[in-house]
Amino acid sequence: MSSHALSAGSGGLPAHPSRPRRHRVLPGFGLSLGYTLVYLSLIVLIPLSAVFLKTAKADWSHILNVVTSPRVVASYQLSFGASLLAAAINTVFGLLLAWALVRYRFPGKKIIDALIDLPFALPTAVAGIALASIYSPKGWVGSFFAEYDIRIAYTRWGVLIALVFIGLPFVVRTIQPILQDLETELEEAAASLGAQRWQTFRLVILPLLLPALLTGFALAFARAVGEYGSVIFIAGNIPMVSEITPLMIITRLEQYDYTGATAIAGVMLIFSFILLFIINGLQAWSARRIGRAL
Repeated sequence: MSSHALSAGSGGLPAHPSRPRRHRVLPGFGLSLGYTLVYLSLIVLIPLSAVFLKTAKADWSHILNVVTSPRVVASYQLSFGASLLAAAINTVFGLLLAWALVRYRFPGKKIIDALIDLPFALPTAVAGIALASIYSPKGWVGSFFAEYDIRIAYTRWGVLIALVFIGLPFVVRTIQPILQDLETELEEAAASLGAQRWQTFRLVILPLLLPALLTGFALAFARAVGEYGSVIFIAGNIPMVSEITPLMIITRLEQYDYTGATAIAGVMLIFSFILLFIINGLQAWSARRIGRAL
């Protein structure tokens, strides 16, 4: 008898044969992490650090005068304020669109589903020209509001509409797969316990969708903050009224003021990082809360 059988028969633990090594298709953790860090450094970290290094070498009095000038401050308020408002609008209406596409069947559903991705494929300059033509005082929609002395194009409202247009797909495509995986038995159980539709949505469905809603909000906001092509044509670029921060950067570059351009870009990066950090923190908190509830 073999030694393995003798040890098993005598009450000892059988000797386990060595397990075969798994050959993974993807590389190991160390190599994957190395590739990731190198790729992020070349694409993200080095360009962003170059912005701050270029700014740090300049005269700080000049930088302070540039980033705190009234015209630039007004552009900060418009860019970040309109981006936050557009992301909030897209969160509400993106949820409604995703809900209709997932839960209902109606004629033209596939066409509407395809049209949602149009801002992804459409060049931003083309989108800006189209929006300016539609919402101008002589356009299809703008002429209607012009009769009531309401201007949309070449105002802050035009900037908001452009940012809503380019940010909507991010919210819809983030929420849509979560709704598809959401079990309808939860709603049926809530209804069987006497919950009304609004109570079911507010207490059962909305908490499960909250992380996806925050993710869509963050993506729409990040996309809107740096948008230039679709906004520049409909904004009108009126100083202190409808100038966005990317336009201020382009203006400084055209004047060969590279230090001023990088200084404004650095301020945008800092504010964007802070807001995205807060949003990601809220997303992580909501995910932990849902995990504890489940």
